[in-house]
Amino acid sequence: MRNNLIFLLFILAGICSCKKETPPVFDKSPDERINDTLSHYQQVLTGAPYGWRALVYPAGVPGSVYSFYFSFSDANRVQMFSDFDAASTNNVHESSWRLKALQQPSLLFDTYSYLHVLCDPDASHNGGVYGNGLGSDFEFAINGAQGDSVWLTGRFHRSKAILIKATQQDQENYLQHRINRSIDSIGALLTYFHRLSTSSGDYDVSINQYLHWITFTWIADGKPQQVTTGYTYTSTGIALIPAFKANNMTISSLDQVKWENGAIAFSINGKPATIANTATPLVIDPAAAQRWYQYAAQNEKYWITANGFHADGKDDACHITGLPNYAFLTYYPQINGPGTSLDLLGFVIKQDNGKNSIEFGPGYSAPSFTTDGRIIFNDDGFYGDPSDYVPAVQKTRALMADPQGFYLVQTSTSTFDMVNARDGKSWISWQTF
Repeated sequence: MRNNLIFLLFILAGICSCKKETPPVFDKSPDERINDTLSHYQQVLTGAPYGWRALVYPAGVPGSVYSFYFSFSDANRVQMFSDFDAASTNNVHESSWRLKALQQPSLLFDTYSYLHVLCDPDASHNGGVYGNGLGSDFEFAINGAQGDSVWLTGRFHRSKAILIKATQQDQENYLQHRINRSIDSIGALLTYFHRLSTSSGDYDVSINQYLHWITFTWIADGKPQQVTTGYTYTSTGIALIPAFKANNMTISSLDQVKWENGAIAFSINGKPATIANTATPLVIDPAAAQRWYQYAAQNEKYWITANGFHADGKDDACHITGLPNYAFLTYYPQINGPGTSLDLLGFVIKQDNGKNSIEFGPGYSAPSFTTDGRIIFNDDGFYGDPSDYVPAVQKTRALMADPQGFYLVQTSTSTFDMVNARDGKSWISWQTF
């Protein structure tokens, strides 16, 4: 038995001595392969002779898109432009960047830049949500590169982005300030509603310059239609991403945009078009005015606005914010309780004890509602101390008393814009409280 065990040990020893090492699948270690990948992307990013165009799609604002220009250096500095606003379009900004292996190769912009503006938690900087901005990113995982493009995904919010090798013309357009922002002249139109007239039909158009949204509203086969798409600025105007399709026409861009004779003129598919003032929209929500009124009345809430009327191109056109200790303006339906007859346009004043109270303002009997969606306010006298009935209050009261009334446009679940129906040149933005 002992001899058998010794013999078996000799056999096993022989087998082990003949065992061969399995050759490695890769000829380099994991660290070496990672470093090679990062080195490859470093060469890709810095090797583009005219830099990169970029499209960034913030995850927090679906449908929104912003364009950038990047020029990466081997010293890990990047010069950039952005079309977020006029300042970032015209002024180059330099910051730092680096590549790092974070589960996968990643491109990091690690000092504050135009990219960070989209993420800024102070929503006053970008029109987004306080605490989150536009839900965009400044650290991106690299998903891959092919041809002239590099695909990226934000590491925190999962925003999508794509880098596209710029041409010499692209580079010159940014460096020589040839990006056309004339569409921003829409702010010079005095009416709330804007009419897009094209060779194939007319549309109401609304542009959100912060969020890079453009909304088209029109009537097809007797029914209202609406589409919102993103846009970026180009050397001739704006590009729609994605393109907008209606009335047997595809609109992918507005070209040769300019301000001309009190309107925005441009071409669409080579044919002339304009965006101009209009007092009355193509599509009216006939129930919006009653919905606005009933929501506050039935829920014992009220509507507030900080600046009162925007009129003739000016915010706070009546100068109500200059009233002593002014807090805000409120419209309080059925102020004495549901079913009562008095509404009040109340001027809310800050008291010495830190609390707010309605001190004065015009009262109204129950409003009238028209079949075409307007609300008409029925002035029923002034309440409060007449000594406080100053010009700012008088002007506000006069605008509210317009016999043509107002259209209501719902802009979110809790906000409405109330637009003068006579000429569309004055309006109030209300939010519920």
